[in-house]
Amino acid sequence: MDKYLIEVVEDDASVRNLITVTLKANGYRYLSAMNGQSAVMEAACHNPDIILLDLGLPDMDGVEVIRRIRSWTETPIIVISARSDDDDKIEALDAGADDYLTKPFSVSELLARLRVTQRRIAHAASAAPESIFHNGPLTVDYASGCASLKGAQLKLTPIEYKLLCLLARNVGKVLTHKYITQHIWGGNWENNIGSLRVFMATLRKKLDAGSGSAPLIQTHIGVGYRMLKQEAEDNNTQEG
Repeated sequence: MDKYLIEVVEDDASVRNLITVTLKANGYRYLSAMNGQSAVMEAACHNPDIILLDLGLPDMDGVEVIRRIRSWTETPIIVISARSDDDDKIEALDAGADDYLTKPFSVSELLARLRVTQRRIAHAASAAPESIFHNGPLTVDYASGCASLKGAQLKLTPIEYKLLCLLARNVGKVLTHKYITQHIWGGNWENNIGSLRVFMATLRKKLDAGSGSAPLIQTHIGVGYRMLKQEAEDNNTQEG
């Protein structure tokens, strides 16, 4: 398979060089942009596989860059930013970012986030509508509306099953509270945060009780939830 093309959007030369040298050393192709306008233009012209985006750009905020790119493509966007407040993470994720890495970051974590995103791209490309989803011990049969752990059927409420399907269809991606509640309940999402926490707690309890492995759902405190991708041959592998 062709090497992945990564677009690096970063105005700090030292950080940009660190990222591009890391990408080159690990077999990725890359292109770079130093401001928001260039980032949007490069994304439109070269159609990168993944975008690594700083938020503090000199000409426009990175969240606006996300919104512009999202107007025509679902290319995965991983934010790399010094902004560590939950509100900043939520704003970027709600605008369409797929993941959020806070500066300073380790090279190994950056590469791990890229691998998770690559697996999600591969899964999305191979998944057919109404297909069967596998993730370690978990199986979701969208056509029959059933889910099982290690072959044993899960007894889920309709809301729990909808939550499970939403997380499974976005495996590896952080979903904010707003995103989840709007997709499950619609309407005024803030009024459903309490319900979300209750249903997510019962869903996780059922998954953890039957999986016998690392948790399938990861909590991002104050932000939302992510389903972790697990290898079928090693149910004790945890990512994210």
